[in-house]
Amino acid sequence: MRAVFIDAKDRIAVRETAMPVPGDDEVRIRVTHVGICGSDLHYFFDGANGEHAVREPLIPGHELAAVVDADPSGRLEPGTPVTVHPARFGSVTPEIAQEPHLRPGGSYLGSAATWPHTQGAMAEFLVVESRMIRVLPDGLPLARAVLAEPLAVALHAVSRSDGVEGRRVLVSGAGPIGLLAIVAARAEGAAHITVSDVLAEPLERARALGADAVLRVGVDDVPAEAFDVVFECSGAAVAISTATTAARRRGVIVQVGMVPNEARAIGLAPLISKEVDLRGAFRFRDEIDRAIEVLAAGEEIAGVVTHVIDVAEVSSAFDLARDGARSGKVVVSLTDQKGTG
Repeated sequence: MRAVFIDAKDRIAVRETAMPVPGDDEVRIRVTHVGICGSDLHYFFDGANGEHAVREPLIPGHELAAVVDADPSGRLEPGTPVTVHPARFGSVTPEIAQEPHLRPGGSYLGSAATWPHTQGAMAEFLVVESRMIRVLPDGLPLARAVLAEPLAVALHAVSRSDGVEGRRVLVSGAGPIGLLAIVAARAEGAAHITVSDVLAEPLERARALGADAVLRVGVDDVPAEAFDVVFECSGAAVAISTATTAARRRGVIVQVGMVPNEARAIGLAPLISKEVDLRGAFRFRDEIDRAIEVLAAGEEIAGVVTHVIDVAEVSSAFDLARDGARSGKVVVSLTDQKGTG
């Protein structure tokens, strides 16, 4: 079977590799689409994602849609459309027993955080545990279902805010996760959503997804104390500082965008004087099930996917995915099915 391998910084190739064989309580799936995530971009362009360097050839990808190829248990018929919860959770820790995504250990598809690396989904076939499978509803196109994992990340961020129903929301950064934060906030009842970004093109995508207002950073002022909840999706230090000003007194900032593992200057004075809560959001718990519901209900969400590119052109797909002026979510197709659905 074909698979994509990141061998080191700026080195990516499609190669043949062995077909995986499912064991007990495992399912083999035929992958049709894989979204390119920010962590995948870091592995390719930097050779590492944060502190986790590529030390052996890594198959990237954890945002996927697929169909069942073989289920030894007989529970799932071949051809059943599915997506996958990409986490294998670590050992239980009493303090976070109800937060399995935060447990130490465990693994995540397409990650160099483990040794050996946890190989990902950008391959024609993938074997996962049965509990990781999520069957897709009828009528949900596979190229839209690929958004289930990143939308789950956005929905988890909403849960970390204690909810957005009836609240004024700012989404900082209109990249793929920022766009899906719009979708998540709207689905969970936000009253008004403003989106900020330095580029005009992502803001146009935000408008198309139903943002109530957009702000061009460097052109428009972000109003002070105007938002109940801020979802900071860019990871830029200056944007985090702006979020502390934009949040109202006793407001909430959820840091969704990953930041480098190093010290950065951030203005915290407004956070203190207004008693603003700054909260982290890491991956997700079980929000992928809600994400599938939201994806099935809204065709306009398909607009988050701007490009579907054949796996043979994977290097070009990665180049495109890091250019926010040209692309939103870039998806790699491992079949002849190219529609964005």
